[in-house]
Amino acid sequence: MVSREQKRGSLQEKFQLLRSITNSHAENDTSIIMDASKYIQKLKQKVERFNQDPTAEQSSSEPTDPKTPMVTVETLDKGFMINVFSGKNQPGMLVSVLEAFEDIGLNVLEARASCTDSFSLHAMGLERQHL
Repeated sequence: MVSREQKRGSLQEKFQLLRSITNSHAENDTSIIMDASKYIQKLKQKVERFNQDPTAEQSSSEPTDPKTPMVTVETLDKGFMINVFSGKNQPGMLVSVLEAFEDIGLNVLEARASCTDSFSLHAMGLERQHL
């Protein structure tokens, strides 16, 4: 038979889990349940909006933070083309991108970069083993 303390401890663990899932800062059990209820309602609204217009949610799932770069990669006959764009240039961005290429074993054969207000880089290259 499970003791009263064990049941209470198990219940408290479940409340803690519910609190963390819903980002609730509430201390008492009733407030945690209320926050969870509000969280569920918000999720239902998001699902309804998504079901009504799936393209609207798709475009909003793209990074809206100008610091988050958008990266596209295309494979070519004998290599790759990578485009990196960020709405806001940050110091050291070009160096960081080129170091990332080096870390994953890519040799850049040709690159064009713009680092004025925004950041963009168009690079073509090969994997090291193909050189």
